[in-house]
Amino acid sequence: MPIKATNKGGSNYEPVSAGTYLARCYSMIHIGTIEENILGQTKKLNKVRITWELPNERKIFKEENGEQPYSISKEFTLSMNEKATLRKFLESWRGKGFTEKESESFDVTALLGKPCLLSIIHKTAKNGNTYAEISSVSTLPKGMTCPEQVNPSFEFNYNPFNLEKFDSLPDFLKDKMKQSEEYKFAITPHITEAMASKEMDNETDLPW
Repeated sequence: MPIKATNKGGSNYEPVSAGTYLARCYSMIHIGTIEENILGQTKKLNKVRITWELPNERKIFKEENGEQPYSISKEFTLSMNEKATLRKFLESWRGKGFTEKESESFDVTALLGKPCLLSIIHKTAKNGNTYAEISSVSTLPKGMTCPEQVNPSFEFNYNPFNLEKFDSLPDFLKDKMKQSEEYKFAITPHITEAMASKEMDNETDLPW
């Protein structure tokens, strides 16, 4: 099912150095519609989390996995409005603007596997930790190539809702997604099935 836009790591995690890197998009997670406070106003925003790997920048994060590429994520509101951050980001990525027809409905999952150049800066969080943030994106210069993808492509959306995929996500992201309207709607059948199964188990234990 397409994900369409319409008109920190842990305390011991060392962020990749600031700079410009070859990158490839490999993960697309629909967070859903959540409430966010923007300039003192509470707004409902439909969010997506996009993740890139930096194939030339590698480190051993877990001994059992060996060297793996750094990855970096950025969240966007799923909007292709002319002033929307996502639209401006995508136009910079592909090196050209969207026509009015193209911007009416854009499936962001089409970005999976696509290469780009990412400029990364360092910022300091309120707790004093340093974290990496994507400052800009651009298309690859003519003649430049990006290494083959290392991480398997990963896509999560709510239709259909895949509980196994959801459970594989990090806790901080699952907690955020659980606040979304889409999660609450999608999980209802699973809750109903679990309750029905429990009731059946209880019935089996009855001394008839």
